[in-house]
Order: sequence, then C-alpha cells, then structure tokens
Amino acid sequence: MEISPATAAATVSAASPQSNAPTQDASVLSSDFETFLKMLTAQARYQDPLEPIDSSEYAAQLAQFSMVEQQVLANDFLSSLSSQLAAGNLGQMANWIGMETRTTAPVLFDGSPIEISPNPAAVSDKVFLIVRDGTGQEVQRLRIPVSAEPISWAGVSSDGRPLDKGLFSFDVESWANGEIVLSEPAETYGRIVETRLQDGETVLILEGGSGLLATDVTGLREPASGI
Repeated sequence: MEISPATAAATVSAASPQSNAPTQDASVLSSDFETFLKMLTAQARYQDPLEPIDSSEYAAQLAQFSMVEQQVLANDFLSSLSSQLAAGNLGQMANWIGMETRTTAPVLFDGSPIEISPNPAAVSDKVFLIVRDGTGQEVQRLRIPVSAEPISWAGVSSDGRPLDKGLFSFDVESWANGEIVLSEPAETYGRIVETRLQDGETVLILEGGSGLLATDVTGLREPASGI
C-alpha cells in the first residue's frame, strides 16, 4: 500500500470548498487535521526506502493545510463579527419603533387621511394618482395638481363612500401631450411597529405588516398627533 504526496494534497484541496462555509466549526477542522497527520504518517511508513520522500514535500503539504486552517478561522471570525454588528444595529433601530418612516411600501389606511408626496415629471401637463389595494389592484384614479407638494388622500370613493380599511400603495402617472412620460411609486409615511434581523440585514415592519430595509429609509418623523 502506498499513499502518494499527490493523494494527500488532493485530500487537503478537497477540504478547501468546505472551508468557505461559515458554518464550518472547530471540531470539523480538528478532525480534518488529525486525518491529515495520519496520512503523513502513512506516507512515511510506506515510502520506498530507496527513494524517500523529500522533506520539502512534507513542508509544502503542512503549509497548504495551514492556509486552509487560517481561512476557516478567518471566515468564522468574520461571520461572528458580522452577527455582532447586525445585532448592534438592530438595537439602534429599535429606537425607531413608534416613529413614521417615509416609504413606497404599502401603508395602513385606518380611516384617517394619508399624506402622499408625489414627484411628477416637470414636463407634465396632467398628473394622476393611482391607488392600489393590498393585492396591487387599482381601486382609484384621481387627477392631482402638477406639483411636488404633499397631498392628502382621504380614502373616499368617487361616490363618497369610505373605502375599506387595509393596506394601500400609490403610483403617480405623469402625462404630456397625451402620453405617459413617467410612472413611479409615490412616497407616504408608515408607522414602525417592529424591527427584525433577517439574512444579516435590519428590516423595519410597518403597521399593517409591510416591511422595508432600514437602508431604504429616506426620512423619519415623529408620529402625527393623536396616534
């Protein structure tokens, strides 16, 4: 039986892809190292006495395994550091609970008017506010001024009936010379009720269940009086 240096090196190389996984732990690394040492011992025992293995080959194999070991330890450290930073960020974001964030995510209509911030194209000759329910279906289309000034949506249908409470989102269509020149979501304000850590990122949960990344927040304000 003979175990060649190439076989031992291939075994070490095969362990490299696994070393990239953040879940690789010290026990697995220790087990791999013990296996590696057994293979080196077997190499020395079964080598040809007339053609002994060059000591430099042993050194090269040990160096290769050492690099794998260091990579595993570095990945574990970075993963731990990332988790600590994310947890610290989550704690800071907890101070945002109860505040209102500017967002294009669906917001809760509870019967009170919703403030909307349109941003129509400057070349528009007419602008429409498109109101969508929680499923994304259009439920209302309103003509609004060609202006970036905030408007108040009362949640009332064209015949004067209040719309059902629930989640709503808004788009702004800008028209010029009978054609749509711009269609984009309009920003509103939603109240933050929870912060979560998801896939290493902080997610803000709004009243009604909508969520957005903390990095997508473009504005915060104190809640309106009476909330």
